[in-house]
Amino acid sequence: MAFEDDLQALENKLKALKLDYEQYFLGSRPREPAQARSEVQKLFTIYTNTPIQNTALRFRFNSLCARYFDFRRQWDLVLRQIEEGTYSRHVFKANLHERARSTMSTLPAAPAPPASAEVTPNFQEVYEAYLAACRSTGEDTRSLTQERLSKVLKGQAETIRKQYGCEDVRFRVVVEGGKARLKATPVGGRRPSA
Repeated sequence: MAFEDDLQALENKLKALKLDYEQYFLGSRPREPAQARSEVQKLFTIYTNTPIQNTALRFRFNSLCARYFDFRRQWDLVLRQIEEGTYSRHVFKANLHERARSTMSTLPAAPAPPASAEVTPNFQEVYEAYLAACRSTGEDTRSLTQERLSKVLKGQAETIRKQYGCEDVRFRVVVEGGKARLKATPVGGRRPSA
């Protein structure tokens, strides 16, 4: 019975180690769980050299060994890919950040509005930039239409004009926290006191 309890504890440690590695590969853990892995490795080494008389327990232990060696091979492969800079999740994130940076750098700069005339922002350019940013972050754009976005932006612009007493509002697209966002900047007129 004691060996059966040891096997259960070993199986639980293997599950915990697998979760630790998954978190490490996702970037949730700052370091590889090397210490936990060495502890599990020691236990497998100890039990491998222990004779197991019960056939069911021997089968269960051999299954655990096979699973551990499979995980170990997979972890080593991913660690090697991370070292070489070819790990698909990291490459995907790097490409995503690069696309977001290039989207930000290629956004058209809005011309300065004339002092006397009220200028309407170019909603077409804002819509296209916002759509591109949403697609680069993987956000759903099916319900996003130019008319809907223009209507929202016009309402926001009017509210900001009244609140800040400005002549115009400029909108720009930024990517923050992996999501596309619209930022409004009042142009001309007075600024609110802090």
